[in-house]
Amino acid sequence: MNRLTKIILKNIFRVPSIFGRIYWYAAHPERYSGEEKLRPLQYIVERAKISGNLDIKVYGRENIPEKDGYIFYPNHQGIFDGFAMIEACQRPICPVMKQELMKIPGVKQIFTCMNALPMDRRDVKQSLRVINEVSHRVMQGENCIIFAEGTRSGNGNQLLEFKGGSFKAAVKAKCPVVPVALIDAYKPFDRNVPGFITVQVHILKPIYYEEYAGKKTTEIAQMVKSRIEENIAVYAEN
Repeated sequence: MNRLTKIILKNIFRVPSIFGRIYWYAAHPERYSGEEKLRPLQYIVERAKISGNLDIKVYGRENIPEKDGYIFYPNHQGIFDGFAMIEACQRPICPVMKQELMKIPGVKQIFTCMNALPMDRRDVKQSLRVINEVSHRVMQGENCIIFAEGTRSGNGNQLLEFKGGSFKAAVKAKCPVVPVALIDAYKPFDRNVPGFITVQVHILKPIYYEEYAGKKTTEIAQMVKSRIEENIAVYAEN
C-alpha cells in the first residue's frame, strides 16, 4: 500500500468534513478571503504529515518579500510539491497548473480555493493569456507560483530545463522573482520510499527587477535554475 493511500485511509472519517468545507468554499469563492480558503488546505497538509510519517523543513522564510506581489519559481519534483509550498508560504498563493487537473473531482475544488490558473500547454494563445493574467494579478498585489520546468522532472533532485516563457509574467509585472529549491519532494507520493521522510523547502533570496531588467527570459530562467541547483547540491543528501 502506497503512502498516499495510507494517509487517506487514516483520515477517512475526516474526509467528508474537510472536503465539505473545500467544496463549499470552491462553490462560493467570492464570500471568503484567501486566508479563509487556505485554512482547510493547511489542515490537509498537517494531517498528511502526521499520518504519513512525513515532515517538511522550511528554510529562508525571511527571504519572502514583505510586500505582496511576487512570483515563486520552484523546481517541480512530484505531487507533494503543492503540499510543501502551502507549508512554506503560509499565505495565499495562486498556482499556475496544468488544465487536466481541473477534471479531477476534489483536486479541482482545491485549486479553485487557491484561485489557481489552469494552463493548456498545447494551446499557445491560451497559455499566453494565463501568463498575462499572472502579471495582472501580481501587479494587483497577489502572489503566484509557477513551476518553470513545466512538468515533474521525474529524476529525483535533478532539474529539467527551466522554460523562459514562464518568466514573461515576472518581466511584465516587474516583480520580485523568488527561487525555491524543493528537495526530496518526490519521495512521499511519486516513489515507494519506506520509512520517515523529510522534505526540504529552501526559499532563496528574491531577484528584484533591477537585477534582471534587460535580460532575456531564457537568461532569467537559467539564473533561477542555477541558484536552485547550487542549493540542492549543498543540501540534498544524495
